Amino acid sequence: MSSPFTHSFRIRYSECDPQGIVFNANYVAYFDHGFTELWREAFGSYAVMEERGVDMVVAELNVEFRAPARFDELVTLEIGIERLGTTSMASRLRLQRDGELLVEGRMRHVVVDAKTWQKAEIPKWLREGLEPYSDV
Repeated sequence: MSSPFTHSFRIRYSECDPQGIVFNANYVAYFDHGFTELWREAFGSYAVMEERGVDMVVAELNVEFRAPARFDELVTLEIGIERLGTTSMASRLRLQRDGELLVEGRMRHVVVDAKTWQKAEIPKWLREGLEPYSDV
């Protein structure tokens, strides 16, 4: 059984609006930061993918807001891979505070050739590195 990747961090003051609540666009930045950390754990760094000739682009993004996060709170982001297709992957993201779901999202990334930016198949090494976080 796989388990999602988790990454905990503290909400910074600069990420909040005048009401002290995280500004909505910052949740997408948190998702992006989470993927950087997932790549670090799975492959050593994001640069490994580029060095091996592929990259990933976001093709679809959905965010559902459940409850606000506030300055200085410790939150945990979970990323689970829901599907590894031929050229794309779908993931589920959940931002939580002490087990309370704050934001839930889904993303679809497409693998591309790092030089031509044309769609490419997910390489075996990339698929194997993501399988520990995959529901499939």
